[in-house]
Amino acid sequence: MKEGTFVASATAIAAKKKLSSQFFKKGVTVALLSGLFYGLYTAFLTLGMAKGIWADWYGANTAGLSPFFLTFVLGALGSAVNDSVSGIWALANAGIKGKLGDFFRTIKTVPGVMMILAALIGGPIASAAYVIALQMAGSIVIPIAALNTAVGAILGKILFKQDLNKRMVSGVAICVLAGVLIGTTSLGGDAPEGLLLGIGMALIAALGWGLEGCVAGFGTSMIDSEIGITIRQTTSGLGNLLILLPIFGMVGGNVKLAMDLTLQAFTSGPAMLWFVVSGICSYYTFMLWYKGNGMCGAALGMACNGTYSFWGPFFSWIILGIIFGMEGMALPPVVWVSAVLMAFGILVIAMNPMDLFKKEGGQA
Repeated sequence: MKEGTFVASATAIAAKKKLSSQFFKKGVTVALLSGLFYGLYTAFLTLGMAKGIWADWYGANTAGLSPFFLTFVLGALGSAVNDSVSGIWALANAGIKGKLGDFFRTIKTVPGVMMILAALIGGPIASAAYVIALQMAGSIVIPIAALNTAVGAILGKILFKQDLNKRMVSGVAICVLAGVLIGTTSLGGDAPEGLLLGIGMALIAALGWGLEGCVAGFGTSMIDSEIGITIRQTTSGLGNLLILLPIFGMVGGNVKLAMDLTLQAFTSGPAMLWFVVSGICSYYTFMLWYKGNGMCGAALGMACNGTYSFWGPFFSWIILGIIFGMEGMALPPVVWVSAVLMAFGILVIAMNPMDLFKKEGGQA
């Protein structure tokens, strides 16, 4: 009887380990898909900001807009349109699944407030900086923005006394090296105008997203992933529209013009078609990121999401450069090498890469 019980227990333990391993591997797949969707979001967002009224604004005569409006107001507006569409999609999904009540109840809780704070950091600040960087320098800035994982590790150590061991420091060093290699492309005489400023804005995005990851870590551990992404995207969209754009309008000396541009952007059919696509991709990249974090761990989930340092330039090259014939999408070989190096550095920060080859695929 005891022997039979022992065999049954061993069988149950083996079955549990198999299920855990399968769950973990599925989580890695989900998190990797979040990085792929981030690349698609980047490409379609850039495409939307090249169509319809946007083509007039960025055209040869710049529609009479000042350099400040062209760089900062339109950058923030692109982020606002994308995140607003993404927020509407998230609300619709929550409504279809009967979770709207949970959404409104959650935003009144401490984790919900933490998510709102994280969204304000990662939305109006980081996302707008990212869009501005893309408009200034193109897809070359994507691996720079992917430094957010390294930034998150450093900020976690400083703000929350989180572990930062030798392996993680090595990963940060690899990421910094990759960023330096990309930065060297701005030193040549043939570097495009605005590249250096674009890289600077991408660094701001990395800092903002790194801080967002630290702040959101508490909230996401206690909130359903679909509710979390709904809070994140709606807050980001409203923050861009109601806070950042008016501020930029005041700095630029014409708040009314900023509001007029906003109305024109939302009513430009040829552009909104692609913003709808980018908004859906944006929803899925954050949704899959949150879900993957819960299945394979936040550190590895962030590392898998960080593969957008490769997927971003790749899809920009395919969709924008090859399919739509936009110029400037081809990248120097050093950028491709740096993007892969950056992805590896992100992985090293999150875990010991050798753990991926362990039989059961255990977490670091």
